[in-house]
Amino acid sequence: MLKKSVAFLSVVGVLACIVFSMNAFSGIDEGTVTDPAFERKTRGAVFFDHDMHMDAPGVMDCATCHHYYEDGELVEFESSEGLSCSECHMGDGGNTLPLIEAYHQQCRSCHIEQKAGPVTCAGCHQAP
Repeated sequence: MLKKSVAFLSVVGVLACIVFSMNAFSGIDEGTVTDPAFERKTRGAVFFDHDMHMDAPGVMDCATCHHYYEDGELVEFESSEGLSCSECHMGDGGNTLPLIEAYHQQCRSCHIEQKAGPVTCAGCHQAP
């Protein structure tokens, strides 16, 4: 009986490790919005549930949030997945929004349009 219990617990442990490692290696931080450009944070982290947003109304595909522009024109059905937002939004002039404005416009405008989600500083940014 003890051997069956140990075997069962071992299988459960291995399955739990597989599930947690899949999330760890997915490349998505399921807890907070991160970007390498945020070296000096003036506000607390923004907590973010990627799966919940993928199921949200108005999200047609990854390009809904991970948009891609070429020569100032939106390229439909192209996605910027795998790039950090700062790779395009570092305020180099032209028509590209600075990083913080891009985040705020993308997130807040969707929350306002969908009448769901926080739109205030404290609603998104948790206390440090």
